[in-house]
Amino acid sequence: MPVVAGPPQHGPSTFDKMKMGALMGSTVGGIMGFIMGTVTVFQYGGGPNGVMRTIGKFMLGSGATFGLFMSIGSVIRNEGPHSDAWLRARGPPMMLSRQSPLRPMRQ
Repeated sequence: MPVVAGPPQHGPSTFDKMKMGALMGSTVGGIMGFIMGTVTVFQYGGGPNGVMRTIGKFMLGSGATFGLFMSIGSVIRNEGPHSDAWLRARGPPMMLSRQSPLRPMRQ
């Protein structure tokens, strides 16, 4: 029985991957900002802004920064397979002979 080809399946677009990288990066950065902000509040106190605002500033700054870098990294990683150098590097494997070229073959 022949295999019926279905519709072509496409992966996520570059913009979708950028959004996913930004979301993952901002989540991780926000968690790290929460940890660093909490440690700072425990060490130095809330200061004139208060505890919640201090932690929020740390979370927002870390989340925005890491989200930006993750989105840029996702776009850079996404553009790799379309270049000629990438395709040449992933060509068929080079087959080497079993006999070493330095030793003569025995008859």
